[in-house]
Amino acid sequence: MKVLVYDTHKFEIESLKSANKGQHELTFLEARLTKQTAALSAGFDAVLLFANDDASAAVVDILKENAVKHIATRSAGYNHIDLGKTRALGIRVANVPEYSPYAVAEHTVALMLALNRRLIRAQRRVRELNFSLNGLVGFDMRGKTVGIVGVGRIGLALAAILNGFGCRILACDPQEREDDARRYNIRYTDLATLYRESDIISLHAPLLAETRYLINAETIALMKRGVMLINTSRGALVDTKAVIDGLKSGRIGYVGLDVYEEETDLFFEDHSEDILQDDVIARLLTFPNVLITSHQAFLTETALENIASSTIESLNCWARQCPSPYEI
Repeated sequence: MKVLVYDTHKFEIESLKSANKGQHELTFLEARLTKQTAALSAGFDAVLLFANDDASAAVVDILKENAVKHIATRSAGYNHIDLGKTRALGIRVANVPEYSPYAVAEHTVALMLALNRRLIRAQRRVRELNFSLNGLVGFDMRGKTVGIVGVGRIGLALAAILNGFGCRILACDPQEREDDARRYNIRYTDLATLYRESDIISLHAPLLAETRYLINAETIALMKRGVMLINTSRGALVDTKAVIDGLKSGRIGYVGLDVYEEETDLFFEDHSEDILQDDVIARLLTFPNVLITSHQAFLTETALENIASSTIESLNCWARQCPSPYEI
């Protein structure tokens, strides 16, 4: 098949080529899929997307007009694709449901530890030959209560790590897995209780209508003063302006973000020579107790290999006119 790869990044090209083994004609494009770039799909059987591509209804219409039959997103999330429109038009869609839950879970813990032990501030001091320990006091993770919102593969991998640390683990998820709960000492509860009792809250829920802005002014008001908030899932789970207010008041003591609700035109690109136009993230960056990474939690060699192999497997199935095991 002829395949157009939108929003290509240098770090993933070799993995995709290696998994493809020359089976499909891959054309790599740096541009994201938008209404303006959708026309470039003419002559291709399939398009490969990334997390911040736009496959909304109007864009999918253009893909259909160009005879695109398949869409594969190189991500677990698929809220950037209008599935109602693709189904109506007969375009098959696949994602990568499990590339490496451990990669994301481990990055989540890295954010927790870096914030807790003030590693960024400590490293900057040492580089300036300032070896003072003042202002660097952290806390033991052992015995702290961590609330995990969303206990899928990633949330469960996080629970396993935190159980090893000796944390008390609360969780909220529509599906309560009793065997895993016993194995990792997870106590399922409602969101309000989780917010009230947790020292650390980590988000691992999908972005749905009912989960948008799970973290907002009202829910922040329920939390312990000085709570640590971590989001490595979807940016719009968090009302960022409400979080800023929480930081200013001291209700929120630490914030670690790998995702941001307005990241589409910001993350994955080098803007070091630009004037930052986003006043909200600019304000976040002024807080010493905020740590932001640019959607890199997934970024391990293992994850890239799994993303590539699953994506190419979908293409192989479609080329044989069979359904992909990863269709959504």
